[in-house]
Amino acid sequence: MNNRLKANRLKLVLATLNRARLVAVVCACLLSNAVSADTFVLPSKDVGLIGVSSTVQSRYEDTLIDIARGHDLGYMEIVNANSGVDPWLPGEGTEILLPKQFILPPVERYGIVINLPEMRIFYYPKPRVGETPVVVTHPISIGRMDWTTPLGKTHVAMKIKDPAWYPPKSIIQEHMKNGKQLPNSIPPGPDNPLGAYALQLAIPGYLIHGTNKPWGIGMRTTHGCIRMFPEDIKNFYDSVPKNTPVHIINRPIKVGWLDGLLYLEVHPTLDDDETNRQKGMTGLVEQLISVTRDRHVKVDWEAIEDTYQRASGVPVRISISANQPI
Repeated sequence: MNNRLKANRLKLVLATLNRARLVAVVCACLLSNAVSADTFVLPSKDVGLIGVSSTVQSRYEDTLIDIARGHDLGYMEIVNANSGVDPWLPGEGTEILLPKQFILPPVERYGIVINLPEMRIFYYPKPRVGETPVVVTHPISIGRMDWTTPLGKTHVAMKIKDPAWYPPKSIIQEHMKNGKQLPNSIPPGPDNPLGAYALQLAIPGYLIHGTNKPWGIGMRTTHGCIRMFPEDIKNFYDSVPKNTPVHIINRPIKVGWLDGLLYLEVHPTLDDDETNRQKGMTGLVEQLISVTRDRHVKVDWEAIEDTYQRASGVPVRISISANQPI
């Protein structure tokens, strides 16, 4: 082999190695805040955002439910983030936004936090010595208007694998009114609406559990319990210890900081939530005053009003620039 050919091959090898290193660096940067698809490094207390939104192209056979399940998103959050897209027939090649960036709920980052209007659960596992703190988040279903999920603080009282379901009399009577006979108990199996795993809360009658109808995740479809995708509740069952604190909140509006910039995330107010509905923009302004009391920035009021009206659930930057006094 002549020297020129050897030199050309050496250049090709070096170029290939450099490209590989570049790809590795880029991937490392992109994944630096994501331990897995829905587990993120917990940021410092002055940073409020985790995750990154992205887009995918729909195929002709896709529905938004299919796409949501494939990316661990709930039905309403992907629908709200893609206003104007037909949820049942998006169409071949339609660009679909995956709303995978979240402002952390404005409560203590400890145990399990459930934000009802967001229809999302956040889990802050206690790190072991030397471990990096993380936050895990998944979509959920919550109680219907006539079976609301209770607010407040509780804890995981018991963990149950392959739970049997003993429907209360109120649910049996509801089915009877609709001409259906519901048995007094349903054993574990494909017909059990609790799925294969359940975390029983200290509030009597309420569970965080799986489902045999995963298409309903991200909707108000339950009798007050919290439903999760089967794969998500399996992970929770394996990782959430008994006595883990649970805080159920109702915060349709969240604000948070990232790199000195302020972001706003607005979800539709629950239909039966008169308190937040009456507050309206006043409640939003109160939050903005609170978070900018010590960190004043110029804000874009047009963007704020537009974000509030859209209620897409997607964090939107509302500060004009970082560290600029009002």
